[in-house]
Amino acid sequence: MAQTVAQPPAGPAAAPAKLPIGAIVPWAVFFGILMMVLLYFVGAEQGATSVVSGEDVHEWVHDARHLLGFPCH
Repeated sequence: MAQTVAQPPAGPAAAPAKLPIGAIVPWAVFFGILMMVLLYFVGAEQGATSVVSGEDVHEWVHDARHLLGFPCH
């Protein structure tokens, strides 16, 4: 039994849509600030620079400190 395959018509290739830089900048700034805050809490939230009193944040991110190479003992 013979089978035929339908071929799509040959046409121009679809070009990717251009994303304006103005649409990327606010998201890049937001994620940059978010990463800096997370880095602060993992790496520096203890002792004299503590924003949150107590050892709670230190205990929550203790393993992440070691994984990233921050000393905490």
